[in-house]
Amino acid sequence: MDPQETGKHYDDIASWWLEQMQGSSYGLAALERALRFIGTGRVALDVGCGCEGRFLGLLLARGFDCTGLDISEKMLVLAAQRHPAASFASGDICTWRLPRRYDLITAWDSTFHLPLESQEPVLLKLCEGLTPDGVLLFTCGDAEKPGTIQGAFGGRQFEYSSLGVPEYIRLLRFGGCAVQHLERDQHPLNHVSIIAKKSYEARHGSRAGVDNQSRLAQESPHSRAAGG
Repeated sequence: MDPQETGKHYDDIASWWLEQMQGSSYGLAALERALRFIGTGRVALDVGCGCEGRFLGLLLARGFDCTGLDISEKMLVLAAQRHPAASFASGDICTWRLPRRYDLITAWDSTFHLPLESQEPVLLKLCEGLTPDGVLLFTCGDAEKPGTIQGAFGGRQFEYSSLGVPEYIRLLRFGGCAVQHLERDQHPLNHVSIIAKKSYEARHGSRAGVDNQSRLAQESPHSRAAGG
């Protein structure tokens, strides 16, 4: 599905989705975990921030300078009303140029809507957009190989794509990031959250970094965390 079409579908359901998400803490536990890996930097980008902006709200409360990006104009209007202290940008992450590097980039249930062929360049773009010790939190479909599916949501039909967990891990390493935590957080649903951090080992291809990434790709418990 073309990202512009996805944006139009979210425009159509923006008000309904805001009602559904009132008071929701969905994804916040993963965000809290990601913050444990953050250094002293406090600049964040939320890709696909949506209308409710709960990630932005938590990050603003922690002193972050936040930018929310979304392809849905109506989602952005609602988010800006709820979080006036944040900055907002309208755009398609496939073509949007990151204006700076960020200490934290989140893409919670957003980039899984991208066309399959856009998954790799967008993930590498987000890795490149991190500061030297920046952290990336994103979600993807739990698959062993690339593929797409469709599903109804809010009365609209959406498309979802995934490269497969092993390929995301490989690309993260290629992009200079090491996986810190990988969790099948809605088991038995095929939903995976991944936290990765810019890593000297990953960037320079040390044996330890390679072995750790290989282990993460091969193991299959529902939750994994670096260092136990």
